[in-house]
Amino acid sequence: MLLPLAALLMGCVAQIHAGVYSDRFLQQYNKIHDPKNGYFSKEGIPYHSVETLMVEGPDHGHETTSEAHSYYIWLEAMYGKLTNDFSKFNTAWQIMEEFTIPVHDSQPTNYKYNPSKPATFNPELDSPDQYPTPSQPEVPVGQDPLFQELQNAYGTPDMYSMHWLTDVDNVYGFGNSPGNCLAGPGTPGPSYINTYQRGSQESTWKTIPQPTCDNFRYGGRNGFLDLFVRDNNYVQQWKYTSAPDADARAVQAAFWASKWATENGQLNTISSTLAKAGKLGDYLRYSFFDKYFKRIGNCVSPYNCPGGYGKESAHYLLSWYVGWGGSLSDYNGWAWRIGDGAAHFGYQNPLAAYALVNDYNLRPRGATAVNDWQQSLSRQLEFYGWLQSQEGAFAGGATNSWNGRYDNPPSELTANTFHGMFYDWEPVYHDPPSNRWYGMQAWSVDRLAQYYYVSGDYQAKSLLDKWVSWILSEIKFNGDNYTLPATLEWDGVPPNVRVRVSGYTNDVGTASGTARTLSFYAAKANHAEAKNVAKKLLDGMWKLYQTDKGVSTPEEASTYNQFNLPIAVPYGWTGRYPNGDVIDNSATFIKLRSWYKNDPDWPKVEAHLNGGPAPVFTYHRFWAQADHALAQGTYGLLFNE
Repeated sequence: MLLPLAALLMGCVAQIHAGVYSDRFLQQYNKIHDPKNGYFSKEGIPYHSVETLMVEGPDHGHETTSEAHSYYIWLEAMYGKLTNDFSKFNTAWQIMEEFTIPVHDSQPTNYKYNPSKPATFNPELDSPDQYPTPSQPEVPVGQDPLFQELQNAYGTPDMYSMHWLTDVDNVYGFGNSPGNCLAGPGTPGPSYINTYQRGSQESTWKTIPQPTCDNFRYGGRNGFLDLFVRDNNYVQQWKYTSAPDADARAVQAAFWASKWATENGQLNTISSTLAKAGKLGDYLRYSFFDKYFKRIGNCVSPYNCPGGYGKESAHYLLSWYVGWGGSLSDYNGWAWRIGDGAAHFGYQNPLAAYALVNDYNLRPRGATAVNDWQQSLSRQLEFYGWLQSQEGAFAGGATNSWNGRYDNPPSELTANTFHGMFYDWEPVYHDPPSNRWYGMQAWSVDRLAQYYYVSGDYQAKSLLDKWVSWILSEIKFNGDNYTLPATLEWDGVPPNVRVRVSGYTNDVGTASGTARTLSFYAAKANHAEAKNVAKKLLDGMWKLYQTDKGVSTPEEASTYNQFNLPIAVPYGWTGRYPNGDVIDNSATFIKLRSWYKNDPDWPKVEAHLNGGPAPVFTYHRFWAQADHALAQGTYGLLFNE
């Protein structure tokens, strides 16, 4: 008897994804893609969270991040493996490219960029309360060794990197959409924005959001520019910032897509997308360099630390950000680029480095790219080893620029440096400290475990042996319930760093990342306990925390008492947002975002501000929901269960 085509297709899919955990991936995948659950905008952009009232890294749930896009790409890669349909992987990359990588008209003056003078030194502030002041006399900077190589390879002076933050629903009203500069509140679709701008002491709650393209239509007399840098001649300009861990995760996802498509006989269907992933990895090398391309190592005093030539300014680690910008006008136009001298262990991605060296489908075109990524792979593994605590967890990172100003570091940090870079347990941001959240462990060590699974590298195994022993001792079960670390406290300096767990959680996102880490490690090292704990975490989450929209746990928003937190604005400075919200020295978080009072969840926050308990939310963050799907699918693929 002839079966209907649909039945035949369902039979093929069942054969491909047979197994409890692979089926769980597909169930979670379908929840994420169900239009009524609200994970995606009408353009197909993944929101940071389904819920709109959300303040953490982004300051609104319907913003999105390059992080969310990278998880979306990874999610679709695994979907391709399990269903043999890789078209959705191509679509995810296309959406990322259209809405996070600025088009030429949004970065128009790159051809004016002078790689011999990449940027002008601007010291970071001790506090957002400080008013920016220019450095005098001019501080020497180094040379950019990548610009000409990348232009030769790709025939353009433009950057191919993701801008990290987008106001998807144009809530702020800038209308800073791809190719448009401040088109205004009526502009449909996504709008590029920036938030963080004023040094390591600036939390989300202290930010003054601003557009990436500033033509002085909004803000004050000089747009938003004179809030962040003092100058004698303000020029209308554009600027972008990338998050290297997200760009690297997109490359990592493309590596798995390449592997899985090859296994499924579908490589030709994604080859052009894989080439774009190699291009993204090529430009990601800007994260290897000191912020002002100064020489790496013992870089103390902005005037005495020399600029680097060639690769002297490369630390070969994935730093916290890359920035680029320029003038809007061609007349006397200019452009700039910066890297970052601060590297956090949580951003490292040895699998992406391995992929860009070893997968021909992802091979970047830059003449020195493969060599750079080979050196980065070695340097990243060394970095993990330098930062590993006596217990096994990894401490924060290192910086080439103490305090963001090339200050003198404390004396206890000068005896044991990382290639002359100084240990920093909370690199980049301090409010809250950047390595207190356990999630950095789960994210980064997962990538280390994936690299170990693919390569069998003994150095990676020895690092993982110690980390896995530590985390297994910290995960507790009571039936299907589990707890794992939430917050960490640190003491000492390398090589004598100590860690203590100061809080525990049942958070689904970090538990999923931990389960996936343990799965990859167990599959390669044949470690029965790691496999069993991964399975128990996955089973417990699936049984206890199902929601209509995904898998999530309620959480207390204990930080939401900061909606009335004052925001530093220089006395006498006045400006406006597109909706009329006033920016002056009476500003608070909510005064700059009055639209939040129309959010359906605002009454919960308002009651808290009036003396009630902290509100409780069950959030569906895109990264956490994708992380859970990927953890379930990974376990199924690795163990055929």
